[in-house]
Amino acid sequence: THEELCRFIARESESVVVSVGYRLAPEHKYPAAYEDCLSATQHFLQHLQLYAVDPARVTVCGDSAGGNLAAAVSQTLAGRSDLPRLRAQILIYPGLQALDFNLPSYQQNRGVPLLFRERAAFYMLQYLNGNATKLEEVLEGSHIPVDTKLKYRKWVSPD
Repeated sequence: THEELCRFIARESESVVVSVGYRLAPEHKYPAAYEDCLSATQHFLQHLQLYAVDPARVTVCGDSAGGNLAAAVSQTLAGRSDLPRLRAQILIYPGLQALDFNLPSYQQNRGVPLLFRERAAFYMLQYLNGNATKLEEVLEGSHIPVDTKLKYRKWVSPD
């Protein structure tokens, strides 16, 4: 679905673009997609010379679920001293938090196509466990224990 866009980015930026065909939910539950992306990125970083890529110019990018995966891969590789450091990450409307689907951004954009609030929660559940039977609980916010909400309120709150 992204081949044309990847070719455009490669051509316009005069860069090497590697697109990872990771396993998709719900058939392949978490962490399958993450493992695929991490493995592909590690392999690429270990073999940069084969692609004539400057190790100081490697960036990961993703949109939607791919944005989530790019962020997770970046965080995992940040502490690795045996691989070149990533220069940057580009996250395009990434799915980064599933603690609270009632934050202002979800409320303000709840009816904006393509990714309606309910659909975002549905896809998150598909990604995590392939089962959307708890969708209403997730939308209400009752899927997260109170102590966990308190622990993360500094980062996930209307403020």
